[in-house]
Amino acid sequence: MNIQHTLNSTQLRATLAMLVLALMSACSSAPAKDASADYESAAPPVAADDDKNMGSIYRSGYGMTLFVDRRARQVGDIVTVTLEEKTDASKSSSTATGKESNISVPTVTLLGRGVTSGGTPILTTGVSSDQDFSGQGSSTQSNSLTGSITVTVSEVLRNGSLRVRGEKWVTINQGEEFIRIKGIIRPEDIGADNAIPSYKVADARITYSGKGALADANSMGWLGRLFQSVLSPF
Repeated sequence: MNIQHTLNSTQLRATLAMLVLALMSACSSAPAKDASADYESAAPPVAADDDKNMGSIYRSGYGMTLFVDRRARQVGDIVTVTLEEKTDASKSSSTATGKESNISVPTVTLLGRGVTSGGTPILTTGVSSDQDFSGQGSSTQSNSLTGSITVTVSEVLRNGSLRVRGEKWVTINQGEEFIRIKGIIRPEDIGADNAIPSYKVADARITYSGKGALADANSMGWLGRLFQSVLSPF
């Protein structure tokens, strides 16, 4: 009997420990995956140099093109993306309903006369109800991101569109801030200055975040996330 009681107590403590660990792991955010590899600069393919330089001035692959458009068009070329992101959204709603019902039953008579007590009818029946509801809600959101980032062409699609990607890091004394972007652009949308606005980038994925002491100070701890999770009973 004592052995069985000891086993039950041990199993109970182990179950409680596993439950606490499961709650903590469910409420704590998983460490962010380092996506630097997805935004690394793409280098142009290196062709094998089969030409032997036998003392000639000309060398294949090192010629200077004087009359070719220098806009990005090949893998490894760079293009500047001008960030012009701004979103404004607002929504409001209002609802009001009302309902009123009245039901009355004629006075009951007995032998042609109403039933009264002290001259007051006592069998008069009536039902009435009144319902009112009023609700109102509103939401407003505004976001803005401006700046510029220079990226590289990582792939030339079959239709001529260019897949671009890149990132820019800025190191400050209290941490680091970075911006990443990738998407698809059309060569026709690239301006004469080899730049393109961000709203012309298809399937754009823009990330602006930071690391360091300031970023850690603005993040909630695991215990706070526990009480803010759907598993919290409070």
